[in-house]
Amino acid sequence: MTAHALLKGTCAHNTARQLWRKQLGCKRSYTSASAYICTCSAVREVQRSLRSKDRSACGVLEQYLHRLDSTEPTYHSFLTTDAAAARAQAKALDQQIAQDGASSLGALAGIPIAIKDNICTKGIETTAGSKILQGYRPPFDATAVARLKAAGAIIIGKTNMDAFGMGSSSEYSDYQVTCNPCDPERVPGGSSGGSAAAVASSQCVAALGSDTGGSIRQPASFCGVVGLKPTYGRISRYGLIAYGSSLDCIGPLSSTVEDAAIMLGVMAGKDPYDATSSAASVTDFAAALPFVDSLNSQPLRGKRIGVIAEMMQGGIAPGVISAVQNSTKHLESLGADVSEISLPQLDLALPAYYVLAVSEASSNLARYDGVRYGLRHPAANLRAMYTGTRQKGFGEEMKRRILMGTYALSAGYYDAYYKKAQQVRTLVQQALNSALQQYDLLLSPVAPTTAFKIGEKSEDPLSMYKEDLMTVHLNLAGLPGISIPCGYESGTNLPVGLQLIAPAFGEEALLAAAHIFEQTVQLQKTE
Repeated sequence: MTAHALLKGTCAHNTARQLWRKQLGCKRSYTSASAYICTCSAVREVQRSLRSKDRSACGVLEQYLHRLDSTEPTYHSFLTTDAAAARAQAKALDQQIAQDGASSLGALAGIPIAIKDNICTKGIETTAGSKILQGYRPPFDATAVARLKAAGAIIIGKTNMDAFGMGSSSEYSDYQVTCNPCDPERVPGGSSGGSAAAVASSQCVAALGSDTGGSIRQPASFCGVVGLKPTYGRISRYGLIAYGSSLDCIGPLSSTVEDAAIMLGVMAGKDPYDATSSAASVTDFAAALPFVDSLNSQPLRGKRIGVIAEMMQGGIAPGVISAVQNSTKHLESLGADVSEISLPQLDLALPAYYVLAVSEASSNLARYDGVRYGLRHPAANLRAMYTGTRQKGFGEEMKRRILMGTYALSAGYYDAYYKKAQQVRTLVQQALNSALQQYDLLLSPVAPTTAFKIGEKSEDPLSMYKEDLMTVHLNLAGLPGISIPCGYESGTNLPVGLQLIAPAFGEEALLAAAHIFEQTVQLQKTE
């Protein structure tokens, strides 16, 4: 039996996505108005059309910009768009193809990509979703953005987010609330909710997000797209507006694993501007993916996958548990040896994460004082300017986390909170690394629930913090993880994400397993 055919669909927006792909020349087999069979990546589709000259870069871009303009009043994915600059890039690419041919095109040539608003883009307003940075236009590109541009990507704008990445729903943006394309009454997740919604609604081919405690993977799960958090240091953080410097990672959100692999290959690698970036070798992650049509009936034979027991019990929604259990059965059918592993240390990860993250945030956000950039509150003296700027520029959630972090770092409480949290972090790292010596991959849900309704948890910080329950341990340990759609919750038909976890710098094996799962599983709407 040849493994093929990922049957996607079931979100309301998939009918539009199906027609959209068809207009772009996607060579897909369409099965119904609510489902389509995905056999190739969106990046590959666009590039094939450019190389064959079936379409121009300007034509592709205009189609995405039209889609963005028509859907943005519903989804509110973007804070800023730069259509003029994008059109100039597309025009230059078409001229290059006309003069030199398409043989030398970069890996992302002609691909419309959105950038989360906490990643610096030269000359484009970058606010991190906060009013304290309103009007700030960086004089440089983040390294990740610069590498995307060098590969030919066309940057179309900046996506909405929880201010400074502090949130799990994108409701804590100082500008607007983004809606989930699967159900506009629900949140897209956070803090990279704008990026996830933009990909899910086909406003762009792919997007960049950042992940401090799950902010790529959880929105990907809520919106039914792919979200990759790489190993800490795999992608340079230069130009990423810091939240928690020892936790932050930049990564891609896309419609397929292959697209995420292409983007990772472009962005990964040592950067002289970031001392924490790794010199680990960078392979062609996309080229290393197996050809699905050539797979045998058990392509994962010999792979050991551990299901984290603590992530499959407690307050996890039944629909999430059911979708993940079905996924484990599918992995077993592909030949994987799937068994349960208990990691009780992970119960300590969430409280430790929030002590460390807010402590680092209180330090990182001290620089926003009205002196150098962003908002400046007019006042009679310097102290009043500092106070007024921070009072007006920071939202309630940012103030809450700054206060908690300052408290945890204070002289009388440092040992009791921050030092203790660092010790717990070491225990979590050791537990995960030990487990990954026994297993090739670990598995869990991405989030305890599917997308919740807008306003449901925004006034309950503790309930919102619990949304990170399944994801923060990877950031504490610096490990790579990916969220891939694995099913739909019965009753709501909202997407559920499956999280796969690999050893440090094990992205090649992680992406290969995720790609095989994605291309062989059947996901169908429950009636």
